[in-house]
Amino acid sequence: MSHSNEVAIERYKRVFNRFASIEKNGEKFMTKDDFVNAIAPGEDYKRLQKSQYGILFSVADQSKRGFLSLSDFTVFENLLSRPDADYEVAFRLFDTAGSGMITREQFKQILSANIGKDAIPFDFECEWLKLYTGKAATHEMPYKEFTQLLKGLQAERLRQAFRFYDTQTTGYITPDEFKKVMVDIAGHKLSDHVLDNLPTLCNVYAGNKISFANVMAFYNVIREMDMVERIVRKAVETSKDGTITKADFLYTAAKETRFSLFTPMEADIIFHFASLDNPSGKLTLRDFFRLLESKWEHASPAVAAPTPEVQHGRIHDFLKGSYGFLLGSISGAVGATVVYPIDLVKTRMQNQRSKVVGELLYKNSIDCFKKVIKNEGVLGLYRGLGPQLVGVAPEKAIKLTMNDLVRRHLTDKDGNITFVGELIAGGVAGGSQVVFTNPLEIVKIRLQVAGEAAKTLEIGAPRPGAIAIVRNLGVIGLYKGASACLLRDIPFSAIYFPVYAHLKKDLFKEGPDHRLTIGELLMAGAIAGMPAAYFTTPADVIKTRLQVEAKKGQSTYNGIGDAARKIYKEEGFRAFFKGGPARIFRSSPQFGTTLMVYEMLQRAFPFDGAQEASTALAHAPSPSDDLSYLQSKNALKILLDVHYKFGIVPSNIKLPGVASS
Repeated sequence: MSHSNEVAIERYKRVFNRFASIEKNGEKFMTKDDFVNAIAPGEDYKRLQKSQYGILFSVADQSKRGFLSLSDFTVFENLLSRPDADYEVAFRLFDTAGSGMITREQFKQILSANIGKDAIPFDFECEWLKLYTGKAATHEMPYKEFTQLLKGLQAERLRQAFRFYDTQTTGYITPDEFKKVMVDIAGHKLSDHVLDNLPTLCNVYAGNKISFANVMAFYNVIREMDMVERIVRKAVETSKDGTITKADFLYTAAKETRFSLFTPMEADIIFHFASLDNPSGKLTLRDFFRLLESKWEHASPAVAAPTPEVQHGRIHDFLKGSYGFLLGSISGAVGATVVYPIDLVKTRMQNQRSKVVGELLYKNSIDCFKKVIKNEGVLGLYRGLGPQLVGVAPEKAIKLTMNDLVRRHLTDKDGNITFVGELIAGGVAGGSQVVFTNPLEIVKIRLQVAGEAAKTLEIGAPRPGAIAIVRNLGVIGLYKGASACLLRDIPFSAIYFPVYAHLKKDLFKEGPDHRLTIGELLMAGAIAGMPAAYFTTPADVIKTRLQVEAKKGQSTYNGIGDAARKIYKEEGFRAFFKGGPARIFRSSPQFGTTLMVYEMLQRAFPFDGAQEASTALAHAPSPSDDLSYLQSKNALKILLDVHYKFGIVPSNIKLPGVASS
């Protein structure tokens, strides 16, 4: 026995022992429910019902005892590992006599039992079926002949369904009738997006009806969807902007395939349903992915085997956390250094209260910038940078980590998150950083304004250092203005992170087909920072006033409310937006640079030496695709092609050869 077989058998044993709930004479057995739980862990049973997985139980229960032994389960799992498992499962279900041959009557019994009375009827005396079974139904089909019948069954059902609704033989059916036909034939394959919009096919051409040619073209598209995806991927690869037109698709199809040409009508249908929310005519790979039900896509890490980080344990988790912390620290340091002179100017402008005490020290931000260089030198623009860099590490690491953590928690299984969820994630990220950033920011601010006292207003005054400021403030003093800091940072992040995510997705079209460039990442981060910075300027002004030590003659403040009232009374409403432009010019490029560097570092130095998993790569086949869940799900594909209700058997119909549960 090969090593791979030994590993597989051990896996079968583990799964069996985990789910088997019956024990007789020291031996464990599985019920039908145990079996379904074992082969479909995590299934939501919305598109594929539990009874449809349960029909596989009759294949595994060869002895028809109503329960499975370990050997039964192992044989079934081994069957699923075969490349033709989906056809083999279907053959065994239709071969009710176990003879290895299927008659027309057996085919009729099983199909009739599974389509139900409300389905579009199927004519078992049609010429198509007689070609396989003979006019007198004397020809019995072995396995391989039966697989060919199954492959052609959908097309025959489609023809019969069209005739069923086209009672006047006009060559047309209504949009609602078309939807009923396609739900019956291929409802399990199509996404909700397409199912909801099936009647709109009549809008592709003039008139309000759908022809048989339209129906067959749609069917051909669904049948050849794997080829459609290959052509779309190839066309997107050669596209400069990651989008393709209908002409690009047809040109690529003609160039990349020998015989699999798509008709213009088929191309119309593909682009119609892919472009329902993108009428530009230039589509991305993401648009085309919306055609099919996601359950039939290749395995993503969410349904694969336990991920490496879980298997590595706590040490691996710690290293991964340290990796994110390090990248966040480096990114934050780069971003902070780039814009620090602007931050210093912003702080001094916000602290300027000369309208009440003395003359204006700075006319505007540019004047402030010039005077700092004149009076304190170029290095004066970087006063307080040290504490800022020390604070950047925990700030960025916590902010990025908390935003990602909360977003994951609020994201559903389909990868969607509500706008409110995005706001909550951003707000939590902003609030969580204050415990580290407030002490460091109050020290930074006092260092930034210290140059004013030393060089201008109070000549000869000593220039305090960071350590002296910390000693003077004490532990409690380091959190002075923390409430205002929260008032600023929570809404800032609540605005920033959702805007950044939507700019990447909606404006720059980040997706499987398009990885953003450095410029696009920088632009997304910078643009997102603009509204976030400006609308939180009043809170930043109040925070600055609370944290800066008041000079003689200047007002002192006892909290947020007191500061807001006094600033408004003494300086007017415009005072709340002092330094607003400087704040935009500082925050916008800082966050743009920070997140651009962060994402580029992730790409350049991926954790575990593996490239960052993109959405596109999540669709690529991998060795983990042979998991039992995927195998059992795939084993249902042919049965669902026979009829999408296969396995949902009415209680008053007994499926031949299937033991009662």
